[in-house]
Amino acid sequence: MEVKRKALFNEKGDIELSKRRLINGNTTNLNDFNNIKYSWTSDWYRQAMNNFWIPEEINLNQDVKDYRNLNPSEKTAYDKILSFLIFLDSLQTANLPNLGEFITANEVNLCLTIQAYQEAIHSQSYGYILDTICSPEERTDILYQWKDDPILLARNKFIGDKYNDFYYDRTKSNLAKTLMANYILEGIYFYSGFMFFYALGRNGKMPGTMQEIRYINRDENTHLWLFRSIILDLKKEEPDLFTEENLEMYKSMIIQGVEEEMKWAEYVIGDSIPGLSLNNINAYLKYLGNLRSKGLGLGIVYEGFENEPESMAWVNEYSNANAIKTDFFEAKVSAYSKSSIIEDDL
Repeated sequence: MEVKRKALFNEKGDIELSKRRLINGNTTNLNDFNNIKYSWTSDWYRQAMNNFWIPEEINLNQDVKDYRNLNPSEKTAYDKILSFLIFLDSLQTANLPNLGEFITANEVNLCLTIQAYQEAIHSQSYGYILDTICSPEERTDILYQWKDDPILLARNKFIGDKYNDFYYDRTKSNLAKTLMANYILEGIYFYSGFMFFYALGRNGKMPGTMQEIRYINRDENTHLWLFRSIILDLKKEEPDLFTEENLEMYKSMIIQGVEEEMKWAEYVIGDSIPGLSLNNINAYLKYLGNLRSKGLGLGIVYEGFENEPESMAWVNEYSNANAIKTDFFEAKVSAYSKSSIIEDDL
């Protein structure tokens, strides 16, 4: 079944909440903050807006010195992982408005718009890092490494191809897979990339980059929350997308995401970065896979990796941009401020 693009000016749109739907609804596109069907969007919107930050506020003077002193393994991993994250954020910025054209719940579209804005800030952050620590030639090389590195290109294609499937074939099934791809990107790929920069910071290197990543990580937590909520509400409204066969497919997507990330970690990190080992990284990635699968009610995908590995507990500590905690997906915030944070305890 096709997903219909929402109308822009629609004078005959429904205003009754009972008729509002995530997809194929009849929306007026009126943003009414007092009448919302998907109640979680209110807390999400407030949290996301309170996450505001400016990349240039972070001092990178030490990073300029540290970058020249990274050993070859550290520099290779730094450049390739940064290139990967830059591409993902750029792809997100481009794809989210496309996705929003088919979401017919205005309050959910508001959230997608804020996410796209934040992804643009992340791109600005990476640009600020590169402009500060390296030459224009090095900057260009890092930005476009995926054109010459087949393994990096393959990493980008796993998500990019899923996005393209829906872009060129607007079926409900392709939409569901695109939502899952977003969930995997936000909840596994980004987390894995951030881990490396926290390891550098833990070793006393690139502190400015690590702080930029912390703020990006905080934003990505909210994006993960957003797509989990969309998928769970879609499950209620479109049960035909969540048959046993489809649920197994979604689980297989999570497994493939984890497997791709483990192969990438072996290629770009290996056992050459102090404080990181492939065994520990793989255990952490399998734990993330379980976390994301359970978050959608899909159960465990990796037996024996239900709990966070003790050897990787420091990752969560370093990801905390500040000391303010919330209950992750319920967003019961203990203190809202510009530097609030969501704790990933899904």
